[in-house]
Amino acid sequence: MTEPSYLAAIRDSYDTVAADYVQLVKDPAELDPLSRAMLAAFAETVRTADLGPVADLGCGPGKVTAYLAELGVPVFGIDLSPRMIELARRAHPDLTFTVGSMTAPPIGDDQLGGILAYYSTHHTPPDQLPVVFGEFHRTLAPGGHLMLAGHVGDEQLLRPTHGYGGHLVSYESHLLPPDRIAELLTRAGLTLTARLVLEPAEGAKRTHAVFLARKPERSRCGTP
Repeated sequence: MTEPSYLAAIRDSYDTVAADYVQLVKDPAELDPLSRAMLAAFAETVRTADLGPVADLGCGPGKVTAYLAELGVPVFGIDLSPRMIELARRAHPDLTFTVGSMTAPPIGDDQLGGILAYYSTHHTPPDQLPVVFGEFHRTLAPGGHLMLAGHVGDEQLLRPTHGYGGHLVSYESHLLPPDRIAELLTRAGLTLTARLVLEPAEGAKRTHAVFLARKPERSRCGTP
């Protein structure tokens, strides 16, 4: 099967910017209080549910993966960029990182207690999000939890020519309204449990949103 061109663009671009990304992107401990609180809430939720490991899909160099591990979460990372995975393994040799796509993650059905998609879905064209969200539903155990965070907007399509460190990039960013993301998650069979919209900080341009969702548990036959 031919790989979609947008996946090749994401892989090539992040392979190119990976080293500068590590230097320029904040460590999770340096994030704003609300972002850290949402990660902590997600960590507590999946620890308490204890339904299986957590996959950090689009993990990049593993900074957030390692942060969740420090919070007691059994977590591993998957990323499309081999260079990002190389850097993640080097920085966090005690954790597991694998090259793969969230459009077809190498994970069996109902295997995960949680999924973190942290600023990793906005490069996906909107017509492909049902595929990605469907994979979230497939791989989560019944009762499993999702945390999705990312940039949002009013159906904006961004085509940057340069990325981290000034390197040439070819990916696109699709900034959808929070209501549309919530609708797509619901259509994928997930139950939205919370959302938080963070307005742009002083000097920033983009709005961010965090969504918490859950895969419903299977109903028991004969239960009224």
